[in-house]
Amino acid sequence: MCHKTKQSLVVFCLSTDVADNLMYTFYMNYLFTSESVSEGHPDKVSDQISDAILDNMLAQDPHAHVACETLCTTGQVVIAGEVTCNSWVDIQRIARKTIAKIGYTKAEYKFEAESCGILTALHAQSQDINMGVSRAKEEEQGAGDQGMMFGYATDETDNYMPLTLDLAHTLVYTLARIRKEGKQMTYLRPDSKSQVTIEYDEQNRPVRIDTIVLSTQHDEGVTPELIKKDIIDILLPRVATRDSRYGHLLHAFLEDKKAKLLVNPTGNFVIGGPHGDTGLTGRKIIVDTYGGRGAHGGGAFSGKDPSKVDRSAAYAARWIAKHLVAAGIAHEALVQVSYAIGVAEPVSLYVNTNGTALVNLSDAEIAAKVGELFDLRPAAIIRDLQLTQPMYEETARYGHMGRTNEVVTKTFIDSEGNEYSRQVELFTWEKLNRIEEVKAKFGL
Repeated sequence: MCHKTKQSLVVFCLSTDVADNLMYTFYMNYLFTSESVSEGHPDKVSDQISDAILDNMLAQDPHAHVACETLCTTGQVVIAGEVTCNSWVDIQRIARKTIAKIGYTKAEYKFEAESCGILTALHAQSQDINMGVSRAKEEEQGAGDQGMMFGYATDETDNYMPLTLDLAHTLVYTLARIRKEGKQMTYLRPDSKSQVTIEYDEQNRPVRIDTIVLSTQHDEGVTPELIKKDIIDILLPRVATRDSRYGHLLHAFLEDKKAKLLVNPTGNFVIGGPHGDTGLTGRKIIVDTYGGRGAHGGGAFSGKDPSKVDRSAAYAARWIAKHLVAAGIAHEALVQVSYAIGVAEPVSLYVNTNGTALVNLSDAEIAAKVGELFDLRPAAIIRDLQLTQPMYEETARYGHMGRTNEVVTKTFIDSEGNEYSRQVELFTWEKLNRIEEVKAKFGL
């Protein structure tokens, strides 16, 4: 007897008197996992501070160039980076307001909005970089750096995101909502993490939830047994009831004796947030994007203005990938675009449908049509997705992709220290505003 394994395919060769090469083929399901973290996670605290500073600069100067990095630890925030902006902003006030909004408002957290020290080390942007980016003609604006960026979409959820990541985000988001409401699970503290493992069949369809891992910071003296009971009785039913994308899977998970729910596996999670771990901007790039399901070019997003293609081109690639799937070109799509610093036109454009294309075209032919449809020069991306808006703080928690495109009213602080409000459109790269053009281009 011999056997051969390749991915999910297992082939057994049996030699008998009747048939020397009788073949039996068995297909195996597989498991895939994604994680998410809450807004109180130290790395996400750093992301939100960086993006809040960026938003306040863009609110006063839409052409501001910002690269803002934040470090947070026990009782301390350090903000550094390069900025070109024609207006002053109150960095300390913005940082404290952001920290308070997250929920770090108690001294026992060892990191508290009003008492933490804030060190600012922002300086002017390099003239060498500015020379490569700025142009007399706006449409010829060069890329802010070299690099490759990816976008991904799949039809396994109605927001075209991988189910594992979508559910992981929703779990920690809902847990944060419960914490802020203050009516149930009143022992919750801001820091939490989730991890979701889903079993897929050989056609890449989700079959069942195999494992959910939830770790949440809590007050002293709260037992893991109580937290797990509340997760089962309060959190999971709330998520299942409010979201049709995976309600049936969550209900089945609660009844599945083989499924695993791991809550605070270490047994205690009192010390957390920046007191438990130092936070840094840009350290949760897989949480920010596709949970490991799609590729990543390596560049972080938060704290960067849209002239940095790490951010703007990644949003454009998601916009394109989502259009390809929503238009019926493929069941899933991975889009890569790459740039050279100071050069407007992309160096390359690549599309991979992973064998799921629904049109009689190769992936290279699909990419050629995409290049004809979408202008991927940095200035065109900024124009088409309206990226000079102060729209970024919201992206720094619960993922940059798969979110709801909506117009909201946001509050900012002007150069005189006064608060003012304006309307901002969020997550413009999630709009399917060119779906008919895409269908027409592919003859659909």
